[in-house]
Amino acid sequence: MSPSTMLPARVRDSVDNLHGFMLQTAGDAPGAPAVVEPGPGGELTVVTYGELRERVDEYADALGALGLDVGDRVILESHTSSTAIAVYLACCALGLPFIPVSPETPAKRLLAIIDSARPALYLQHEDGGRDGVPPGVGTARFGPAGLRVERAPEPRARRRREVVGTDPAYIIFTSGTTGRPKGVVMSHRASTAFFRAVHGLGILRPGDRVATASPLQFDFALFDIGITLGSGATLLPIPRERLRWPRRFVGFLRDAGATHVHGVPSIWRPLLRNEPDELATLGLRGVLFSGEQFPMHELRQLRSLAPGARIINCYGPTESMACSFTDVPDPIPDDLELLSIGHAYPGAEMMIADERGRPIERPGVPGEIYLRAPALFSGYWDDPETTARALVRDPLNPASGQIVLRTGDLAHRGPDGELYFRARVDSQVQIRGNRVELTEVERRIAEFPGVGAAAVTVADGGSADPVLCAFVVGAPGEGDPDRMAVRAFCAEALPDYMVPSEIHVVAELPLTENGKVDRALLASTR
Repeated sequence: MSPSTMLPARVRDSVDNLHGFMLQTAGDAPGAPAVVEPGPGGELTVVTYGELRERVDEYADALGALGLDVGDRVILESHTSSTAIAVYLACCALGLPFIPVSPETPAKRLLAIIDSARPALYLQHEDGGRDGVPPGVGTARFGPAGLRVERAPEPRARRRREVVGTDPAYIIFTSGTTGRPKGVVMSHRASTAFFRAVHGLGILRPGDRVATASPLQFDFALFDIGITLGSGATLLPIPRERLRWPRRFVGFLRDAGATHVHGVPSIWRPLLRNEPDELATLGLRGVLFSGEQFPMHELRQLRSLAPGARIINCYGPTESMACSFTDVPDPIPDDLELLSIGHAYPGAEMMIADERGRPIERPGVPGEIYLRAPALFSGYWDDPETTARALVRDPLNPASGQIVLRTGDLAHRGPDGELYFRARVDSQVQIRGNRVELTEVERRIAEFPGVGAAAVTVADGGSADPVLCAFVVGAPGEGDPDRMAVRAFCAEALPDYMVPSEIHVVAELPLTENGKVDRALLASTR
């Protein structure tokens, strides 16, 4: 059979692949609810595991008919939904790396991703409004009724006969230091090894209902999908428009029967400010957060409104999906100022090392986190030099050839060997020749009475030194913090070079499409 007439490769059941991992419940309990989401009229609808598997098979047949080969990239523009998940798993079955993007992704950034990834096909939901996809890329729309091709992919020859575990499962594009998006490539083998290890932590079980708040192009959303479906639980994608309205947000959690909520810490701020009584009635059993530090006063309030809930601090970069899952104390000690990120998940190990790669064991001494794990990314897409700086030989045994991840994160050890995140290596800045960690300044400002949230950035000081700029939000029910008082409060505990030169009071901290504080936007508005 010539390459031009070969049938599309389909993954074998014995191969490590996200398709089989997430659809195992479809064979064991096909009637169990996989996804609960708003229907066309706004009413909640249930998609069972059996129905999800049928949709996956239909999409896989449609994609296979387009002549795509194992390794061809497919961009999927969508919010999280049962149909988007079905397309994702259909791509997994055929060995087509999946690249998620948001409908809110700016056109210029999207074109940069397309230019870098060189996808064969661009998929968007049938209701999507994206246009301007370059002519060399095939386009199609998907929905409950199936796949509708608008422009067929360019003809190609099929060379691959098997989908293997080391094939890329997906590529997440994050912000790169060069100003262009940086693609993190994750294989099926790494992904399934990670999910199987995390499953042993007992975070979820069948019958749980997990509300996911992260947009699809954020790796936290892929974590939610994988750990939920891999556990036989039910996924509840929170509609993006409801996240912006606290009453609608908490109403969705109540109506969908959410038992667990996963998302970045900032999603809780509107609920804690505006709907604390309603939040307390939900009876949540679990909360998992990641992406940034949870302001301690807000975390204490959440703990009081969800007594007995298991609250988990998830730490880790996109390059490993996550490194650790650490339970927040219940109750939270009054004198606790910084949450631990604990130890790595079972089967993985974190160490910290100095700038020469020498391990640091003494408590309180900062160092960079290195991760040993079976679930490391394959590399940065088409960027071997940056890959070589992140995936390095194990500094403790370089002759072995074992590869570990330099996370680019700083941490220190506690008295029992547990780790405490401090900052990104690249968030360390030099002010008048002194090294400053921006998160340390933020933590101090957040302790000021009346401050609800804070973010610190560095601005160009012209011919002078860089300028530390702080942006603060008042706590609920409080007036605007006094800027001079905040600055004096910082000066009581921080050296003068760490005291912000500028303090701006803002109504709220702007967020990126991934739900993190948009520091670049803040810096541009000073």
